[in-house]
Amino acid sequence: MTGKNGYLQEFTKGLLRENPTLVGLLGMCPTLAVTSQAVNALGMGLATMFVLIGSNCVISLLRKIIPATVKLPCYIVIIAGFVTIIDFLLHGFLPELHESLGTFLSLITVNCIILGRAEMFASKNPVLPSILDGCGMGAGFTLSLLAIGSVREILGAGTWMAGTPIALTLPAEFPKLAIFSSTAGGFMTLGVLVAIAGILTRKPLPKEVGCAGCPMADGCRSNGKESCK
Repeated sequence: MTGKNGYLQEFTKGLLRENPTLVGLLGMCPTLAVTSQAVNALGMGLATMFVLIGSNCVISLLRKIIPATVKLPCYIVIIAGFVTIIDFLLHGFLPELHESLGTFLSLITVNCIILGRAEMFASKNPVLPSILDGCGMGAGFTLSLLAIGSVREILGAGTWMAGTPIALTLPAEFPKLAIFSSTAGGFMTLGVLVAIAGILTRKPLPKEVGCAGCPMADGCRSNGKESCK
């Protein structure tokens, strides 16, 4: 797909219409594990986005060279290389965030979002669309995690981005709902956001469908129906 509209569509599809978390229901492990605080959710989202963009770019460049029989091991090696890079960067410059994300940072290597985009898109498309696809899917994943983490932290702890200069502390009388700091609160928040995304992306059903080409047309006519309702 070429042209400005085509490139824009490649980027925006991952934000909502094909959002990997809220629509595709992928990457559930980090989604529920690291979203008790918004800052951790943002860090995981951006780290995954970095790996997604880098791996999409390299896999697209090598798509005609990688043999089909070993493409999955090759994808994992490429992805693991970018995970190692982001792991070193976070360890060196953001050690607190690195410690908070823990083993889930290394598990980005086998994140089904990244492997899925490598197989479904990057291995079949040129470099620029693959980079835009990675940007869009990564941004959608990051926004989803940030939304879940923000809701859970605000309702569960009464803070937002705790420990940063832009921390938002709610009044002391604001009721704290400890359940949102637990795994159950993560499931509840995810379920509500998935439902909202489903409503926003739902396509209206046609009110009436013509019988042309329908294998059930003869049966409908025999029952006195002129069209399917």
